[in-house]
Amino acid sequence: MPHRRAPLTAAAALLVLALAGCDSGAQDKPAAAGGPSVIAPGMPGEGNRTLSAQEAAEQRAEDDSPNAADVSYARMMIRHHAQALVMTELVPERAASAGVKRLALRIAAAQGPEIEAMKAWLGSYDKAETGGAHDHAAMPGMASDAQLSTLRATHGKAFDALFLSLMITHHEGAITMATEVKAQGNNLRIEEMADDVVAQQTSEITRMRQMS
Repeated sequence: MPHRRAPLTAAAALLVLALAGCDSGAQDKPAAAGGPSVIAPGMPGEGNRTLSAQEAAEQRAEDDSPNAADVSYARMMIRHHAQALVMTELVPERAASAGVKRLALRIAAAQGPEIEAMKAWLGSYDKAETGGAHDHAAMPGMASDAQLSTLRATHGKAFDALFLSLMITHHEGAITMATEVKAQGNNLRIEEMADDVVAQQTSEITRMRQMS
């Protein structure tokens, strides 16, 4: 039946061409704009700007001058870490668990130097260690005065349980702050310090939950 093969062959050729055209069209589509937009806070007195992810990366590569988010993070984290040190200072005379005592030593050994690093960073940009109208009690994870008073009045296993509960919440708050400045800040050094906070305190949260 040779006379019927020609139409079938032609139809097949047309189908191949049509599919090739579809593939070509898909390949010719322009790539989507790179990533979500980023809100870039300005310095005090300046408005925020909306940048594409690519623009934000290019801007940081060219100029990592600190913006308002960077400065606010350093100031708040100094206070945040300081409260953690207040809590760890209570451990030696009140804790029953050797594991809690070791944990407190590690937290103090890490956060004390981090406070000094953030103070030095602020000084390098002629920024005061305090500023603005921040409500430090409202920072994520901060223990209230009443909670600290209860912690001071507690001993033994009850102290261990309350210390771990408050410190887990405290660490979670620090991670929230670090994550926010990584999205909103512009300074590479602050980003590095925020990365350290996320990595270290995530690990310590896991350890504390296992101890609870």
